[in-house]
This record gives sequence, C-alpha cells and structure tokens, in this order.
Amino acid sequence: MTFDDATRALTTLANGDSRGAETLMPLVYDELHRLASHFMRGQSPSHTLQATALVNEAFLKLIGARANRWQDEAHFRAVAARAMRQILVNHAAGQNALKRGGDRRRVSLEAEELPGAARDDSGIIEIHELLETLAGLDERKARVAEMKLFAGATTQGIAHVLDVSLSTVEADWRFARAWLATELGETDGA
Repeated sequence: MTFDDATRALTTLANGDSRGAETLMPLVYDELHRLASHFMRGQSPSHTLQATALVNEAFLKLIGARANRWQDEAHFRAVAARAMRQILVNHAAGQNALKRGGDRRRVSLEAEELPGAARDDSGIIEIHELLETLAGLDERKARVAEMKLFAGATTQGIAHVLDVSLSTVEADWRFARAWLATELGETDGA
C-alpha cells in the first residue's frame, strides 16, 4: 500500500466523492486484516466477531472520520488500532450487558499483546477502562500502552507517531505496564 495513494483516496472521499472509499479499501485492506488478526488471536473460540467483520467495521469507522489524514504507515496503524479497539470494546460491552455486576475479573498482562492479555470480552473492556483512566492521568503514557497492546507497535514506531525519543517511549511503557499490572492486581510481575 502506498500512503500517497491512500491519502489521495481519503481526500477524494472528504470532498464528497464516494469513489474515494472504493479506491481506498483495496489499498488498506491487507494492513487492516493483519491488525484485525493480531487483535483476534487468542480470543475465545466462542467470540462472535470475526477478523473480516472487524476489518469491515474499522474501515467504515476510518472513512467516517473524513478528517483523517495519515502522516505515514505508523500513523495509519495507530488510527486503525484505535478504531479496532473501540469496535471490540463496543462489541464486548454488548456481549456482556447481561453479565454486569459480578466480581471484578483478573486479566493478565504477561504478554505485550492484548489477545494474550484479554481472552474474552470482559478482559477487553477492563483493559479499555483502565486505559481511559490512565489517559486522564497521562495521555501520552496511555497512547503508548494502547499502541503496544492494541497495535503491536514497536518502540520506534510509537516514538515516530508521538514525536518523542525512544527512551521516552520506553519509560512511558514501563510506567504504563506497571500501572496496569497494579490496577489488574498482578503483584508478582510486569
């Protein structure tokens, strides 16, 4: 995918021409599907949302935010990951609507990937809520954690997107990971 082509398609779409969406989908599909597969790996076999459906919903969300102008591949991944995260959270909330009110569930942060950390819908919701709380304390640290957990982004990619140094990203990730582990009740790790 060339991001110049994708940006042109977005501009066409933003100008009210729906052909921009037809041009954009084949340009971004492979990357969206790769991200969706990353998200869905480790989900329970009974999970009702499939990777292809997640791609389609994310694409609709991305083109619905017509103001998006991707700076580069890393920025696209961050925006797409945020869209997929929100879709999964909304899906999980719908699936868990009847189950609310129970005891707090323990979610592990052993891996730096969300699918390993949250194997079902309630885990996704808990991680999402914690990231929202962390964003209230420190937006950048929350964004670093979001990109690590939901996009599988590298330290270099995150530094580029946030325009900060590698050491800043590493420090933010150490803090965010420790904070999340504490909030999740993991006392012997992270």
